[in-house]
Amino acid sequence: MSETADREDRTLPPSEKRLREARERGDVPRSRELANVAVLGCASLALLATGGRVGASAQGWMREALTLDPGIVGHQDRLIPHAVELLFGLFAPLLPVLAVALLACLIAPAVTSGLRFSGKALRFDLLKLNPMTGLARMYGRDGWVELLRSLLRVALVGAIGAWVVHRIFLQVLGMMRQDLAVAAAEGVSLLFHCFLATLGGLALLAAIDVPYQRWNWRSKLKMTKQEARDEAKESEGNPEVKAKVRRLAMQLSQRRMMEAVPTADVVVTNPTHYAVALKYEAGKMRAPKVVAKGTDEIALKIREVANAHKVSIVEAPPLARALYRHAELEREIPVKLYAAVAQVLSYVYQLKRWHPAHGPMPVLAEVPVDRALSDGAVPGGEAPR
Repeated sequence: MSETADREDRTLPPSEKRLREARERGDVPRSRELANVAVLGCASLALLATGGRVGASAQGWMREALTLDPGIVGHQDRLIPHAVELLFGLFAPLLPVLAVALLACLIAPAVTSGLRFSGKALRFDLLKLNPMTGLARMYGRDGWVELLRSLLRVALVGAIGAWVVHRIFLQVLGMMRQDLAVAAAEGVSLLFHCFLATLGGLALLAAIDVPYQRWNWRSKLKMTKQEARDEAKESEGNPEVKAKVRRLAMQLSQRRMMEAVPTADVVVTNPTHYAVALKYEAGKMRAPKVVAKGTDEIALKIREVANAHKVSIVEAPPLARALYRHAELEREIPVKLYAAVAQVLSYVYQLKRWHPAHGPMPVLAEVPVDRALSDGAVPGGEAPR
């Protein structure tokens, strides 16, 4: 019941991170049927290609094995080396076939999941020795599927074998009247065709098993909603921590802005909702640069710092809105605002040089700003004020 309930809770597909971690620990889809077909098929092709040489070697070996060597008569110490030599002569012709079969073992994992080596899969794990885990695996869904696959394999191979025997039965009876060499060659041919028919049946079973193993592997790795949320927090970071980091970054940015306000030449205001501090150094800058900007409370703080350090404050609402909307912090102002800002800076410089003995105090004329630049929503969706 617990396994069934756990499977029902796992409704979300596995993430790429979960799939990658499974591959790293050696948990990949495996198909025994495909492995059997690959090994038997490749070994059959290798045997077919080298059959003539193997047959000739077998005849020579048989002749040598049945021929009495006078050199070992009365010399018991030579029996073991002679037996080893005969065994090597028996297996030597089959070494290419065995090598091909060994390499064919890599075909099944390459097709199902790609060739991967995992050191984690080789680590000693006591849980693998837990009998309860083994019983759960034997009598769980995977155990029943394995039993069904084994029964299907036996039934399929048995049916193919019966069909082949039925077809070649008369040929086998006729071989008793043939010459020994001819009968042996025909018998080998019949056995080979029988083997190929069986291999075809196993290939059909493998074609069904490979997609199932892939589906079953991904099904086991499905995630619950809580696991998906935990993984998202792991990979993207805890939302609370990220919000705290954003707040700290904003505070640092505001602190840097307030430290730069005393170096500004002028603060352009709305007069209360917007404040933009500008700095210009002739010969070093191509255009004035924004060193601080903000709205509402930040704008009030900019004005307070400007007043404390005797930085000129100029009320020009359209220009303040345009600068806030289109000028970036620590960047030069847009070209379209050059004329308006130049007029404000000229007024500030005149005001700094003014003395009552020089006549009336300079007055700032209306600053011309394109209405399209000053009107409209500001970043964050706030309407102009």
